[in-house]
Amino acid sequence: MTLIPGRTSKQGTSLNAGKLKAEYLEVTSTVEMNEDDMKKMKLKDGDRVRLRSPEGEVVVTCRPKKASDLPSGIIFMAYGPSSSELMGSDTAGSGMPLSKQIEVRVEAVGAGEEG
Repeated sequence: MTLIPGRTSKQGTSLNAGKLKAEYLEVTSTVEMNEDDMKKMKLKDGDRVRLRSPEGEVVVTCRPKKASDLPSGIIFMAYGPSSSELMGSDTAGSGMPLSKQIEVRVEAVGAGEEG
């Protein structure tokens, strides 16, 4: 699947409260997925998934989005510690890591598997 990290208003307002606060950590560790993709993977709202890229892996919570809001094969997550773990260090000379269109593998996380 293709991960598109980005900014959200909720991420921005929770950032103002603090990066170590529960709201910011929740917002930045939640991935939005096309509801049809979630059904195919037998995932429900609130399930935990592992995202793996060539650079790293994270375990996050998934939330469904209507197919009209998020195309199949695309997932979205607010910028934060979790999305940063999946990005490489190459900046292509810009000083900012390449952070769009990150190819990730998505797999369900069973009970006791998060570590």
